Order: sequence, then C-alpha cells, then structure tokens
Amino acid sequence: MTQDELIWRVAGGSGDGIDSTSQNFTKALMRSGLHVFTHRHYPSRIRGGHTYVEVRARDEPVKSRGDGYNFLLALGDSFARNPQEEAYYGNEEVKPLTENLDDLREGGIIVYDTGLLEEEDLPEDFDERAEANDWHVYPIDLRSIAKEHGREVMRNTAGVGASAALLDMDLSYFEELMEERMPEDVFEANLAVLEDAYEQVEGQSTDHDITVPEGDHDTEQALLSGSNAIAFGALDEGCRFIAGYPMTPWTEVFTLMTQYLPEFGGVAEQVEDEIAAASLALGASHAGAKAMSGSSGGGFALMSEPLGLAEITETPIVLVEATRAGPSTGMPTKPEQGDLEHVLYTSQGDSCRVVFAPATVTEAYEQTRTAFELAYDYQLPAIVMYDQKLSGELRNVDADFFDREPTAGLGSTLTEEELTEAAHHASGKFQRFQHDAENGVSPRSLPGQKGGRFLASGNEHTPEGHISEDPDNRVAQMNRRLRKLDDIQEKLNDREQTHQTLYDPGEEDATYGILTYGSQQGTVEEAVDRLVADGHSVKALGVSQLMPFPEAEVTAFLESVDECLVVEMNATAQFRGLVQRELGQYGPKLASLLKYNGNPFEPAEIVDGFESAIDGQEFEHTTATLQKAAGD
Repeated sequence: MTQDELIWRVAGGSGDGIDSTSQNFTKALMRSGLHVFTHRHYPSRIRGGHTYVEVRARDEPVKSRGDGYNFLLALGDSFARNPQEEAYYGNEEVKPLTENLDDLREGGIIVYDTGLLEEEDLPEDFDERAEANDWHVYPIDLRSIAKEHGREVMRNTAGVGASAALLDMDLSYFEELMEERMPEDVFEANLAVLEDAYEQVEGQSTDHDITVPEGDHDTEQALLSGSNAIAFGALDEGCRFIAGYPMTPWTEVFTLMTQYLPEFGGVAEQVEDEIAAASLALGASHAGAKAMSGSSGGGFALMSEPLGLAEITETPIVLVEATRAGPSTGMPTKPEQGDLEHVLYTSQGDSCRVVFAPATVTEAYEQTRTAFELAYDYQLPAIVMYDQKLSGELRNVDADFFDREPTAGLGSTLTEEELTEAAHHASGKFQRFQHDAENGVSPRSLPGQKGGRFLASGNEHTPEGHISEDPDNRVAQMNRRLRKLDDIQEKLNDREQTHQTLYDPGEEDATYGILTYGSQQGTVEEAVDRLVADGHSVKALGVSQLMPFPEAEVTAFLESVDECLVVEMNATAQFRGLVQRELGQYGPKLASLLKYNGNPFEPAEIVDGFESAIDGQEFEHTTATLQKAAGD
C-alpha cells in the first residue's frame, strides 16, 4: 500500500448503518473523480456483532482490496450482546476498534467514538501500540454531536464529517448525496451533524500524511456490485420470471430481481424452499418464459433434483450459485470458493450444463447474458457461480458499459408454422428429442402450440418422450445431449471475446504463471504488477468458463510457462484438481496457494506465495496455505 491511495475502514456493529455509511463515502469519492473498490466483512447476525467496510480509492482503476488500510473510523457496537470483558464472546462493544488494529498501517489514523467507547474499555497496550506504529489517534464524542442536532443514529454522519476534516475533503459531495436520499427534515439534521463534526475536528492539530488522491473521470460512473450486474444482465437478456428463497449471499440478486421485474412485466415468487424455487422456475421456462432461480450452499444442494430434471428434459434454465464458506451452514457471510465441484457435478448421472464464474462486475453482467443465451439456444441449465466477495464488493464502472441491446428470444423454440414441418410420431406426438440433431439440439415446442404435443419425463425417453430403457436409445440420447457441450465450446471459441483473461504486463514472454478463477482475478493481477515491478517474469490467467472447460486456452497458458501457482479460496485445491483432471500432463507444474479463513486474499499474500513456490523463500503467512507441485 502506498500513500497515493486512501483505504478508509468504518467499523461498528450490525445494525449500526455501516453499510449505508460506507456506500455514501464511496460514492462521494467516486464523484470526486476517483476509482473505488470496497470490501465488506460482517457476521451472520441481524443485530450486533463486529462488522466493517473498507473503501479503497485511487486516481487509477482499482482491482482489489489493498494490504491493510490507513484510516479507521471505529464507531463501536451499539448492539453488543454483553459489553463485558468476561462475557463468552468478550466485550463486543469495543471490538470495532480492537479487532481492526492488526491491519492498520504505520502512520495510520484512528477516529473512535468516545460516546460509546470509554478509555477504560481500550486495550492496556493501546497507547504503546499507537506510539510504536506512529498512529494518529482522535477520540471524538460523535454520539453527543449527533444527539445535539438530531438522533443518536446520526453519529455515523458525525464520523464521516470528522473523517472529511482530517482528510481535507470537500463536504459538497456528501451534502449532495444526503440531499438526494433523505427527506428534508432528516437531511437538515444530518447536515448540521456533518458540519459540526467537521468544524470541531478541523481546528485540531493534524500532523499525519494521509491524503485523498485527486482524480477525474472521462465518462459518467456507476457504483455497482456483482449482484447488481447479474440482475441487470438477466433483465437485459429477457428474464421475466424468478423464484427463490432468501439465503445469504444469493439474497441480494433475488431482492434486486424482485424489485425490478414488475417494471418489465415480469413475475417474482418467494417460495417455501429451494426445491420449490428451482422447480417453479423450471415450470415457467417449460411454459415459455425466460426464467431463473438460485441459492447459496445448502440451498443450492436442494436444487440438485430439479437441476437433473432440467438436464434430462432439456429445459433451459439459469441458476445462480452464491458460494459461501461451508460445509453445512459453515460461515454464512464469509467468502469461499469451496462449491466448485458441487456446482460442476451435483445431481444424478453425467452432467450436461454450462458453468461460468465471473471475476468482475462487467464479467458478471456479460456472463449472465451469455448463460441465458446458451441455456435457451442449447436447452440446458446454465449456472452463474460467484461468491460473497463479488456479491458485496462495490466498484465504479463506466455507466455506458450497460448501453446494450436487450434480447427477448427463446432460442431453439419452434413456431406453430415450423411445427407443421417438424418430425412427428405416427401417434401425432412431436418428436421433441430426436436422435440425429447435428449439434445435439432438438428444437422444442411450447405447451398449447398446435402440433407441439410431447411428453416431458424425468426418465430416459424416446424421441417423443415416452419412457424407454432400450440400450440403443439410451446411448443415442446421452451422446446427443453431450454433443451440445462440444458445440458450445466451438461457438465460444469462434467469438472475438473470450471468457478467460490473460494478464501479461511484462515486456517479454513470462517464465512463470499464476492461474486462478472467479473473484480472485483482480487480486492476482495486482500481485502480478508488484512481482513484475520487482523483476519477476510472471503473467496470469483468470478462468471464468468452467464447463465446458476451455482446454485450448489453459493448455496454451501452461505450455508457455515453466511453473504455475494456482490461487483459490478453498482448502482442497478444487480448481487445481479440475485443471489436472482435464489436463493431467501439467500436474507437475502446478503448486497451490489456498485461503479458507473467511477473508479474501490480499495482494501481498499472493506475492509471498509466488516467491515461496517459485523462488523457494519461506512462506510466512498464517492466513493462507501453500501446497507444492506434485513430485516436489
């Protein structure tokens, strides 16, 4: 981390408004011309429990959270269960201060609310640590400032005012945001709180060197998360039905779709469980709607049966799987990439599905649209897999990126006129599942169409849908369904834009590689920048297309390097296992850097992991695990 960036962390308890406060702070920085990136950490509790949001701002695009941070606004946990040191979970009231000290950089700033956090609550070595790390500490009674002009809940606004004063920030951006979002009486009170806190701190001695960079945007910016992008992609691709059951972190996509769908004439249904959700969406798709469902972890496990039904009935559907730390309930609000094998192979029999794992907001939008396109062109399930990291982190994106043409078509679906020329059985039934479809796709009809009657069965079936256990028919139907994946791969290969991201900032062909998938891509790219700057010959490949596996692109990457570090957030190296399954000959080149403690990677961890794996240096991080290549 350098001083040409601000990494501002606001910490409090769940229910203290940490999320909304950080969003406003982030938007103000973005509107001032900076590029922003947020990281959110919160417990699986509705009220109380230490939560924080980190906002990173620079004058150039930001791809990842940083290493540590340089400004802490500690509000304290006003919903602490038991603010006593001897309590089972300790004094939760003070944790927004004490649990954030280890990550604060030398020379950093601490503002804490003395209206909630009293001096006797602070750690005994607090002053000693502050002096040793050259921290600049500002105890301020934010609660009193808030109560003087409005309500206690406005102490967040006071904290923003104090932060702005210490950083010499222009208040106009905050004032503009508050006026846009608040009723007049609430706005006036918050404005008074903001200005009072600013003025009280402005007069204090400030000898720190933390500043806000200056920047400028060429085009209008939007502040979005991966959840926003998935919802926008689904709507633009014509999705008009969603069914679901709330489960963190999938709930954000479900909530957004529920809000927006009525504006497009669509339908959103919250049902009793995830089996019902996927089945309802499957029924809507069978009836002729573009439909989706989704869940997280255990909820997606319940969708295994309808997922298999979609595969054998060849009913298009898009599912969203928001991965979180498992197994079972695990850590519901923490990011992890432990569901890869589950998503690739869950359900009965051999899988015939498409799986994408976008890495960025823009990829989440584009790959959601591609998932719908492929699902309805090839009549199979398409899964968009992401995690709490991509779901919750906000970043600025060019607003005109989303100026795309919408798509409403249903893919390989016949009209009644086309059905008159289609193959039918002597009984009059439409031969929905023909053996000889060249690309594996036998066009479908919709219920109610004249000449489109067929049977949709979860059993293996004849071309018109009757149950069949004939060996020849079984092989013909299975082979035809699997041919779809080969044709999909050919179709994707022919496109100008790939779903893999090669990152090679060096001047010559790199000797070493870093391979990752999904949400870790940006962090890996920042690590590569640092390694190249330090003289290492290294490049990276971020993979988003997981099924069908992009064999040619990954092969070309692995052929071009001597050794490769695979970076992923799980304990069992599932992505490395997938690569070795598909491309076993490269196993001896692959080492793994794994992290599964509930926090995403920081760039420095990947830098150190690379130097340890490639150069043989000692790996000193206790937050991640390094596994050497097979045979080392």
